[in-house]
Amino acid sequence: MRLTTRITLVVGLSVGLAACGNSDRADVDRAMDSMNVIDETNLNDIMLTVADPEEAVAYFRRASAAEPERVDLRRGLGQSLIRAGRATEAAVVWRAVIDTGEATDQDRVDFADALIRNGDWEEAEAQLDQVPPTFETFERYRLEAMIADSNQEWENADSFYETAVGLTTRPAGVLNNWGFSKLTRGDSEAAERLFTEAITYDPSLFTAKNNLVLARAARGQYGLPLVQMTQIERAQLLHTAALAAIRQGEVDVGRGLLAEAIDAHPQHFDAAVRALRALDTEVRG
Repeated sequence: MRLTTRITLVVGLSVGLAACGNSDRADVDRAMDSMNVIDETNLNDIMLTVADPEEAVAYFRRASAAEPERVDLRRGLGQSLIRAGRATEAAVVWRAVIDTGEATDQDRVDFADALIRNGDWEEAEAQLDQVPPTFETFERYRLEAMIADSNQEWENADSFYETAVGLTTRPAGVLNNWGFSKLTRGDSEAAERLFTEAITYDPSLFTAKNNLVLARAARGQYGLPLVQMTQIERAQLLHTAALAAIRQGEVDVGRGLLAEAIDAHPQHFDAAVRALRALDTEVRG
């Protein structure tokens, strides 16, 4: 339907152009240019959201090479590289965006994100320090919280995490990060609450389920939590609980959990089998 409409429009413009004098050509060209800009904007949005990440990288790389003066295309390339899991290349692109002198506060936040993914916490912090406090976005505070965590600035981390949670309708990931922060500090009860809350927002977030098992195991509670899980996830979580029990000296509990994990898995659970064999070999030795 859209293709038919577009063809009709182009034919109409062509007929009109033939009937009109040269004074109308500029108006027609401007109309066509406007239509092309709309099409390109839609295509860029598609590439940044639903397109295959590697295809998006290739698209924005070609577009940036063809029009190197366009910062928006470089931004698209940087975002696409992050989606493709190529953070090192993304950091190079974002640095180039910053060096254009046209960088926005969001550009610095995106650059900081790429730097953190590369483990360059110090420069990421320096970039965020240049973002004014009035720029309040979920992504900004999520990164601020992670940096505060890395610096063991716990009060700041908690404040940033809390702010980030309030700025998004999908807080599962940041709640999971906050819970892991609490767990590393030894506050397993607070960690358990945060992991549980994360799962209520995203029942498919296996990382939060696994961390929840670890938080409970830290207090000697090795039974699985009452959360939604597949049969494979159940086996994997039992395996996690087993290893946690063994590390805490509860060898018999760990052995039982490993056996339960093997029975629960719908296929062969090689990791649990190997762990149980190693445990039995150690005991016999």
